[in-house]
Amino acid sequence: MSLTEYTRILVRRGWIMLLLAILIAAGAYLLTRDQTPVYEATQAVLIQPSRADLGLTQATFDLLAPLISYLDSDQIAQRIITDLGLDILPGQLRANTEFAADQFRLTIKIAVESTDQAFAARAAEGWGQVLVDYRNERNQLARREDRVDAILIDAPQIGQIAPRPRINALAGGVVGLILGAAIIFVLEFMESSFVRRRDDLERGLDITVLAAVPGHDA
Repeated sequence: MSLTEYTRILVRRGWIMLLLAILIAAGAYLLTRDQTPVYEATQAVLIQPSRADLGLTQATFDLLAPLISYLDSDQIAQRIITDLGLDILPGQLRANTEFAADQFRLTIKIAVESTDQAFAARAAEGWGQVLVDYRNERNQLARREDRVDAILIDAPQIGQIAPRPRINALAGGVVGLILGAAIIFVLEFMESSFVRRRDDLERGLDITVLAAVPGHDA
């Protein structure tokens, strides 16, 4: 199809795409606008070797994954719940918590999701403090030059992660455009077997129409 044909189709049926885009975008915005906000508090913990030694640094790299395994347990979750006086089950706290290791920066990031900002911040900091206490205990059994410390980096960073009405509306608009384009394609395909204009005849038979006799009523 030529550019002229595409332009003709858009002029005739482009309203379908626009209408669906507007309706789906508006629906996505309205459905998510009044949802309860969900926040995420992120606590970064620096895992710092006591000296800049290649062997100790490599050992610190290897320590990140076991530290996450230590934290991600019902026993530690219950300890945090007890220390902070939280009203939640260990399994629920773990389900709302994610751990990630950054070997380049030698940090462990602890992210807690909740509809309560204060709760998320307290829980994230609580996980981090447990890690600090654990490393302090382990360091008592090691020589000073072989110690690996855990240090809380600033206070937990809090941000809203859901809902995001504007992003959802934008995504809905894109979906509407795609769906509208699919509907237009189907309609054009269904009408392709009908000859309605001289262009349809020329395209179907690969000939050039020299003249046309206008129709008249009997």
